[in-house]
Amino acid sequence: MVRGDLQDLPLFKDLSDEDIKKFLRQTGATTKAYSRGTRVLKIYEPNANIGVVVEGTAQIVAEDRMGNETIGHRIEHGAIIGSTSAILNLEGSPTAVEALSEMKVLWIPYQALITAGPKLSRIHGIVMKNMLEAFCVKNILMMEKIEVLSHRSLRERVILYLMQREKRQQKPDGTIQVPGRVQLAKELECNRSALTREISNMKHEGILNCGRHWMKLNKDKLSDVG
Repeated sequence: MVRGDLQDLPLFKDLSDEDIKKFLRQTGATTKAYSRGTRVLKIYEPNANIGVVVEGTAQIVAEDRMGNETIGHRIEHGAIIGSTSAILNLEGSPTAVEALSEMKVLWIPYQALITAGPKLSRIHGIVMKNMLEAFCVKNILMMEKIEVLSHRSLRERVILYLMQREKRQQKPDGTIQVPGRVQLAKELECNRSALTREISNMKHEGILNCGRHWMKLNKDKLSDVG
């Protein structure tokens, strides 16, 4: 039997247990575990594999020519990593992937993925379709990040960030899982003290309810935000 964590991957949607085992065998794909804080992919490190997040969360870290780092979008279960450097055969990419928790990644050799097509037949077509869908999701996340940072007001950034996550998480009670304040400040590219102060103000005004790792917007109050 294929492990349940692999069966649940969007990459293997519409594939049977036997299909997945055949895919892993023909491509030589392997899983690897990473501890929190580890650079799963390092900046400017050559890479020949496409990774799929099996467990845990991570973040994209970009570095400019001056060595300054910027936090990109968040990566969760099923996300594709390393595709740009693997497909374009780059000597090194200016972005890294940093684990925010314990992680497990399925690594698929890109060249093996391409050449295994005739042997995998129908399975290959389904995997490539699912992979293209994952690429589209990745692009959406990048555009959402740009949209959040386009707002000068920290309050607007917080609200839009939460609305984006609420749409993805779709919890019946409307609560939104969020990272700790330090990580949240990095993702919103703001000062942690300023973020803490803004969250406190939003709670006081009834716009926001929150706990240590969750928040909930009061939609009735959002019309008052300007």
